[in-house]
Amino acid sequence: MFQLTKPSRREINAFIAESLESDLSYRYNGATQIEVVPGGYVGDHNQIQLGTGPEDWEKAKQAIRKWKMFEMPWVEICWPETPIQIGSTVAILVSHFGFHSLNAARIVYVIDEPFRFGFAYGTLADHGESGEERFMATMDRETSEVWYDLYAFSRPNNILSKLGYPLTRILQKRFAADSKAAMLRAMETIG
Repeated sequence: MFQLTKPSRREINAFIAESLESDLSYRYNGATQIEVVPGGYVGDHNQIQLGTGPEDWEKAKQAIRKWKMFEMPWVEICWPETPIQIGSTVAILVSHFGFHSLNAARIVYVIDEPFRFGFAYGTLADHGESGEERFMATMDRETSEVWYDLYAFSRPNNILSKLGYPLTRILQKRFAADSKAAMLRAMETIG
């Protein structure tokens, strides 16, 4: 959904409610678990070290639970109190190029293991892109290094995304950089 003005909370809630019945806009549900980029899609893999040791590991997991990787001036997760569980549906509000877009996504799997924590969401019909994105924290068993790992595959899902694909790729790269920076900031504020 594209519009010139920022949608109200009521409009966003209506958009999310409509998206609850929507299907995923791609066939490769869960492919980010095995880091496979399906044919016809573009893959992106980004990571950054957040810290070292059990305390930083707990902070990284808490940051993901609170959707801190979306705390940036031009992107808003609607809503950060949404639980990290399979089936949760969110809207991603993006302010770009003089307009706003709402994009629907649903959590398709959750990872909660001793050294990996996170989830992936898949795009729904009302999303500018088609694909899946995984947000994960890991702790290396040997070095205790804590990492934020962002893995995704996507392709345009509508005519505007296809026409503006070079700009879409710029936004995707900007999102990855800003998401890593947001997680670093979260490590300083979560206590």
